[in-house]
Amino acid sequence: MLSTRLKLWGVFLALAVGLACAKSEILSPTGTGPTLFAAPSVDAPGDDEQLGTLRPTLTVRNGSTSRTGTNTYEFQVSTTTTFTAPVATKTGVAEGTGGKTSATLDTDLQIATRYYWRARLVHDAGTSEWSSTSRFRSKTLSYNRPGELYDPLVGGDTVGTVSGSTTFVADKGLRINDGNSYLRYALPQTMSSGEFSMEVEGLYGNGPSQKMKVFSMFDGTGNLTGSRYELSAQYRGLNGNPPNAIAFKAAWGNVNVSLEPDLAKRGASTMFLNPAQTYFWQGIWTATSFRLVIRDGGLNGSVIYDYTINAPGGTGPYAPSPHYAYLGATSGPFGIDTGSWPGVTYRNVWLSDKPRPASLGSALGPER
Repeated sequence: MLSTRLKLWGVFLALAVGLACAKSEILSPTGTGPTLFAAPSVDAPGDDEQLGTLRPTLTVRNGSTSRTGTNTYEFQVSTTTTFTAPVATKTGVAEGTGGKTSATLDTDLQIATRYYWRARLVHDAGTSEWSSTSRFRSKTLSYNRPGELYDPLVGGDTVGTVSGSTTFVADKGLRINDGNSYLRYALPQTMSSGEFSMEVEGLYGNGPSQKMKVFSMFDGTGNLTGSRYELSAQYRGLNGNPPNAIAFKAAWGNVNVSLEPDLAKRGASTMFLNPAQTYFWQGIWTATSFRLVIRDGGLNGSVIYDYTINAPGGTGPYAPSPHYAYLGATSGPFGIDTGSWPGVTYRNVWLSDKPRPASLGSALGPER
């Protein structure tokens, strides 16, 4: 009887040890049997750290394996947490000494972008699980080059020229303080098609003037009104025909040809915007059309306005030369038409003959 109990106890102990070991083992995707692989853990940069470089060095605390042989590491960087399309991958990174392994990216990342990264141990017998996912934010900077302009405006500087009363608000952007002030961009070359988009905060219902401009473009530095290439996106205030209407005007190389929503469309496009809310304004023009899109809540918000007008046949392309673009408008000081929206703050400005990258500017605020 005692012998039987001892035998059963031995079997129980063997099973218990086997189960305990099994919990700590990972079946290698490429191995031939159970092999112990402990995944690395992220070390640096710190989670969501703002970096001053576009080629970061990523560091993990080393993983481990019960197998003899050489350990290397694979690093992945992505703009999403799913890593379905990594923007950067480094493989074959030799295991470092001192318990940590580092990899420096070989190419520049996109500026002002929140990235996600992870790493895993790689061995001849298989691989570990991926480490936990961490984040960092790439360097924020502005530039204005042929065919492409980006201006984050959150760091207290700009590639544009300010006119009148403006204020840089920390981590928010540039505030235009009155209707006679604006920010001007001198483009290196004419863009006959492209996108002009930005995040805007401070718009509200029943604004103080009729046809206040959120952004504008034309071929000069004087009065916007009357230019053959007058283009403006508007959120109208009191007496705005009607008040609180979203509207735009685009003169297509001819002062007698303007692409504008009619009264019925303006009446159907009235809305009370929230001054505490961020709105994404996006103007898209081609040789033959202008489209205005507005999103509630920023770049990835829901669309609250989307309207396109095609230019009539026989008109030339939109081709201002020289080409100037404005946050706000120059028309206020001339007293002919309403100028800028007073008290509005801008950031994350993109102006290019190419579409805005979806993740650009994701590093400028909290994760959305």
